[in-house]
Amino acid sequence: MSQVQATLVLVPGLLCDGLVWEAAIGELAPHLPCAVAVLDTQDTITAMAEDTLAAYPGPLYVAGHSMGARVALDMWRQAPDRVQRLALLDTGVHPFVEGEQVKRLERVKLAYKQGMRALADDWLPAMVHPSRLADATLMGALTAMVMRKSPQIHERQIRALLSRPDARPLLAGITCPTLVAAGRQDRWSPLEQHEQMVAALPDARLAVIEDAGHFAPVERPTEVTAALAQWALDRPA
Repeated sequence: MSQVQATLVLVPGLLCDGLVWEAAIGELAPHLPCAVAVLDTQDTITAMAEDTLAAYPGPLYVAGHSMGARVALDMWRQAPDRVQRLALLDTGVHPFVEGEQVKRLERVKLAYKQGMRALADDWLPAMVHPSRLADATLMGALTAMVMRKSPQIHERQIRALLSRPDARPLLAGITCPTLVAAGRQDRWSPLEQHEQMVAALPDARLAVIEDAGHFAPVERPTEVTAALAQWALDRPA
């Protein structure tokens, strides 16, 4: 009996959608089934992971960006027998930090009062490499992505992040091939914490994406896709 092919599930982060994964899908879809998870209705990381596992049965390769990587980690926690490979991009594993909620909840109020465009204008600049702020095509695409969401979706996702579990205890038990990738200039999820994750994971490789911030998959799609292809398809570095 032939082995069932794994589905590559790509899990977007806060206020993100398939835009983040367009380049990866273009490269990888000819080789294995690809799907983008939808995290718009849940308000906990656990529920996001449960629903994504239910939506895509069978063996999985799971790649997550930012909040999506936290969901990917929880998918492995819930179904380690199904998650055959794991990729964690521009993310962290630490739990809620006291005081963090202040700025996050301010942005929840901003979205309700002034709309998603105002939220995008406030949130996005710190998420990309400073040199890309004048890139109208990039910033326009990211702004449009944020505006495809609603204040209600944003609030649910923020609630999920503020109640996120501590994922650090999971790392030593994750034995599947794991890619950890980060933009070198990611100011939100610094490179140092990705290096710490790699040190704790039994079978992990670190990919540093040069001249990129938190939105490395969109800022440097060629480099991120190459790292994902090496991880998913066993391509040489």
